[in-house]
Amino acid sequence: MKALIYHGPGRRAWEEAPDPQLIDPTDAIVRVDAVTICGTDLHILKGDVPAVEPGRILGHEAVGTVVQAGGTVTTVERGDRVLVSCITACGRCRYCRTAMYGQCLGGGGWILGHRIDGTQAEYVRVPFADTSTHPLPGGVTSEAALMLADILPTSYEVGVLNGQVRPGDTVVVVGAGPIGLAAISTAQLFTPAHIVAVDLAVSRLEAAKRLGADVLVGAGDDPAAAVAELTGGLGADVAIEAVGVPETFELCTRLVRPGGHVANVGVHGAPATLHLEELWIRNLTITTGLVDTHSTPALLDMVAAHRLDPTTFITHRFGLHDMEAAYRTFSDPATTGALKVVLSRDADG
Repeated sequence: MKALIYHGPGRRAWEEAPDPQLIDPTDAIVRVDAVTICGTDLHILKGDVPAVEPGRILGHEAVGTVVQAGGTVTTVERGDRVLVSCITACGRCRYCRTAMYGQCLGGGGWILGHRIDGTQAEYVRVPFADTSTHPLPGGVTSEAALMLADILPTSYEVGVLNGQVRPGDTVVVVGAGPIGLAAISTAQLFTPAHIVAVDLAVSRLEAAKRLGADVLVGAGDDPAAAVAELTGGLGADVAIEAVGVPETFELCTRLVRPGGHVANVGVHGAPATLHLEELWIRNLTITTGLVDTHSTPALLDMVAAHRLDPTTFITHRFGLHDMEAAYRTFSDPATTGALKVVLSRDADG
């Protein structure tokens, strides 16, 4: 089969790789029908995730068809269309029993495209298939479901739920890339009074407005002044960090009111300063998190009921074998305007 293989910082190739095989009876082999690229994959290619070893197949999001299931798999079978979750769950350990699947102690967590070969390939082995795949309702398209493999549950759980967004809140989302836009979209489920999007790219601010942000703060604007004007000088109730650099995290801590919440979603590759000399007196709650994907079934239900349309995040489509072109497009959003790219087996013709 063909797969996107990591060969060390800055080096990748779409090349031949061995077909995956069942290793444990809880595994399934899934034919990849649609796959996408994540900002975390770009972090890996920059060398920010040293646990990823050269030779690893990247990718942790996919929709596909089960072609083989291990002997103890009971919830999916050959021929089923499934969403492959970015988080693998053993379903038995202490953390899985409390729906903290991202911290799985039984061999799961974020392992696809990280500790084991991932989804940017023609086929993928999915461990713990019973608890790490989701059968797709008939009315949910592959493209819509693909957005639920990572960005929607990540933004919803780590941003909106951890930030405790409530009706009437002022919510600031710093970073209007795919994760930030998904946070804007899912924050609206809690009817905040204002959603403020902060980004340097005009195209991403335009996308933020289309998805529900009502105040846009761009290059040359003062985010603190914009938030102060909305809140009578108090500050935002919730600030969601969706970039992953020290400056944006520190900005979030300045934008929230006393008693507010900072929800960090971004993947950080460098240390950020925590100014406790200023923050200790302000009663702030700062949360971090790896997505657990406990919300995926509910999000799937919302998509099936047409309450949520994740396809709005998709800007570019490619054939599965156009992986290199898709990476070039996704990694240069300032030029291409890329948000989420989808690579489909059907598009290969």
